[in-house]
Amino acid sequence: MAKEKRFVKLYTQGSLEVNEIWVDTQTGVNYLFHCAGYAGGLTPLLDRDGKPVVSSQSELEDL
Repeated sequence: MAKEKRFVKLYTQGSLEVNEIWVDTQTGVNYLFHCAGYAGGLTPLLDRDGKPVVSSQSELEDL
């Protein structure tokens, strides 16, 4: 039985300095991942009001 992936990459940009957007398929929360060289960081993606960006259930079903 194949296990469903919890995190799915939605977007990637760059090669040496990389920006990626990942979504948690269980909560719908979107995360921004940035890495440059050997350093990297992950943070929730926020909207203009400072609230986390959450994908709707219909968007998650399309993944």
